[in-house]
Amino acid sequence: MTKIRPSLDSDVGAITAIYAHHVLHGTGTFETTPPTEQEMTSRRADVLSKGLPYLVVEDAAGGVIGFAYCNWFKPRPAYRYSAEDSIYLAPQAHGQGVGRLLLQELMAQAERAGVRKLIAVIGDSANQGSVGVHKACGFQHVGVLANCGWKFDRWLDVVLMDRALGMGSSSAPAQSAA
Repeated sequence: MTKIRPSLDSDVGAITAIYAHHVLHGTGTFETTPPTEQEMTSRRADVLSKGLPYLVVEDAAGGVIGFAYCNWFKPRPAYRYSAEDSIYLAPQAHGQGVGRLLLQELMAQAERAGVRKLIAVIGDSANQGSVGVHKACGFQHVGVLANCGWKFDRWLDVVLMDRALGMGSSSAPAQSAA
């Protein structure tokens, strides 16, 4: 049985290892050098300082097998209700529905944090796992930036998907959101 919970400082080592695997072997991120644990600690602190969720999922033994977070899509004030999600799983967690559960919880927590639009910026149009989990969670395909990344000696697309949260654009947001 898996458990989704807020990340802890003690999870950063596992988060760093999972992300490093994706940097070195995957096209879901366009980073080419894995960040250090110190850098991942800083990135996590940045997300949490904004009142946004940073989650982990544990396997039955209590080991971290994935993480997800969202951060503001762009720094300008008009974007303050739109966030970009990120979700990464350990290789052994792929294809088991863990990503869908993690993304669903991230969406619920992002909505509670005031996010009205969640945006997926997916590296590589061949990344059917990420495209599939976002589609299963109600995201819509909104575009492709063709051949805009170079990794593993080939050009890669970026797939853009989005999903409204809560009231979406049907009403004005509360004035107090960050």
